[in-house]
Amino acid sequence: MAAPDQVVNLEEKFAAFDEQWSPKIVGEINDLQLKVAKVQGEFVWHTHEDTDEFFFVRSGRLTILLRGRDDVTLGPGEFFVVPKGVEHCPSAEEECEILLLEPIGVVNTGDASDTDMTAEEEWI
Repeated sequence: MAAPDQVVNLEEKFAAFDEQWSPKIVGEINDLQLKVAKVQGEFVWHTHEDTDEFFFVRSGRLTILLRGRDDVTLGPGEFFVVPKGVEHCPSAEEECEILLLEPIGVVNTGDASDTDMTAEEEWI
């Protein structure tokens, strides 16, 4: 676990794993966790009823499909916040590296937590 006064090297964190759609926790601030993930292909449609979800693209391109709204495509250095209660499905044609900021304990698949894409909580 990264202490609040510790330097975290994201280059090293992203190099430490290869799994797709399996967010890794790299830090905490107040009641939030900073997670890194490598993604490619399409995730599952899901909703987080009680929290917004922050996506920041470090490399690659990420499209966030939004039910009943225009889709959002992000490139390196861009972020988007999916409002709580909005059904969404992240997707990336090529491998994409992202950072997520979520309240502690949020499950990556939200209300679709019975899928094999649900990730176990893991610090790196």
